Amino acid sequence: MSSRTDPKASSPPTELEAIGSPPAASLGAEGSRDSASDGLEAIGSPPAASLDAEGSRDSASDGLEADGAPAARIQVRREERLDLVMEYLAFVAKPMPLPLLLDEAPQRIAAILGADVASLYLLEGDGDELVLRGNVGFPREARGTVRLSVGQGITGMAVECLRPISVVQAPEHERFRAFPELHEERFPVFLAAPILGSGRPLGALVVQRAGDRAFTARDVELLMALTAPIAAGARHAQVLDELRERPRRTGGGTRKVTLPGLPVVPGRALGAIAALRRPASSSLGPQQGRGDPKLLRFAFDTAEKALVDLHARAAERGIAQDAAFLSTYLLMIGDGRLRARAFELAAGGRSVAQALGTVAREVARAANGIVGDPFLQDRARDIEDLCDAILMLATPDARAQLPSKAVLVGDQLTVFDLLISARANPVGVALSDRSGPRSLVLLQLLGVPSIVDVAGAFRWASPGDVALLDADHGFLVINPSRAEVATVRAARRKGRPSIGPGPDDDGENGEDEPAS
Repeated sequence: MSSRTDPKASSPPTELEAIGSPPAASLGAEGSRDSASDGLEAIGSPPAASLDAEGSRDSASDGLEADGAPAARIQVRREERLDLVMEYLAFVAKPMPLPLLLDEAPQRIAAILGADVASLYLLEGDGDELVLRGNVGFPREARGTVRLSVGQGITGMAVECLRPISVVQAPEHERFRAFPELHEERFPVFLAAPILGSGRPLGALVVQRAGDRAFTARDVELLMALTAPIAAGARHAQVLDELRERPRRTGGGTRKVTLPGLPVVPGRALGAIAALRRPASSSLGPQQGRGDPKLLRFAFDTAEKALVDLHARAAERGIAQDAAFLSTYLLMIGDGRLRARAFELAAGGRSVAQALGTVAREVARAANGIVGDPFLQDRARDIEDLCDAILMLATPDARAQLPSKAVLVGDQLTVFDLLISARANPVGVALSDRSGPRSLVLLQLLGVPSIVDVAGAFRWASPGDVALLDADHGFLVINPSRAEVATVRAARRKGRPSIGPGPDDDGENGEDEPAS
């Protein structure tokens, strides 16, 4: 990992391309003039230069001569790159959801520049982290996970210097930052351009291709020009600076806020925000009434069956080793002593909550009695988690139940959530922490669009707010626009499996606005 360059360095990096060089310098790798620029000649050139692809005079200009004055040339459609640029400009001129821009713009830019890879980085966090949000040419998993600091790698250097940088053999460059999972050595010809905003950069646009044919000076100029329409859309990926210091009013709102995160399970979902909950009457707390052995037995059997199913699902998805902690839960729930103790306490007049709470306390007391044994302390937390789930199965607490088909927001996901919260059929999950290995495995087992490391989720989102979870790019959009809502619903109607149902499946609210 390379260190950042000194922004106060006296001389610019040698890799910086000279922008605005004379046409005579625009030579291809073979020494000939860049053919892609031939169709961009200045209007008012002499008629002799107005020849079509077959070498004959452009017939479109014949009727434009007057008294020997130079004829204006109409650029014909045979000039492929000009056509692609015009189609790109027509595309970005339309108002559109940010995910559509992140999906389409890299594809179009790659076609214009003749590149195998095009990547769109957005500047996030405190303005010092570049996150890959749009891409064509790399695996889908790269979006949201490939991250660079400003000044790190060739891309980070371009943003730091606010100048485009072109390299023919990027992997050999001292500033190159390798991501082994991308196998970037296949595309060594590298061009990075900063996306400029008002007073500060907003991100970077990078194109790469195989071979050894360098990007020309005309390519550099063109890529810089293509970043301009992206700047407005890039701003939507950030929480507006002027909102950061304003208190968030409770009870929901109408202000649209886009919170970036790290994708875990891809897909897009639309639903109302709901916070992950635990029983209001914790397994450690009292509850009136005598425990019913039948309810307790039903709860144990239901939880055991669900754990067996989760364990089998992990094996089917090839993550059995990462999900080995589920075996601990299976051992605990199959432990005859734990069941016998819970039934003994219930038969002695304790409520289900009291019986399970006593069991959890006894295990925690034993674990804390052995100082410095992290295994037993983890086991005590697991048993408390399991007891909470059994309590909810035996005596459901309405205050801990979740609305159906919601976007769940919380700090982390636990086995309790897969046993209890998953019964509400959530459409997506957004976690505020960069969760540990357990939460990541449980999110994969839950199998709905999910992102983690969503900073400010609890500050900006309130229960009942409508949210669009875009786990393809890694965004949680609070109060999305009508266009964004319509995009998700249109994809759902086409049968896209990765999109969850919205909050108004019956369609009573039409396509313009989701119900909150």
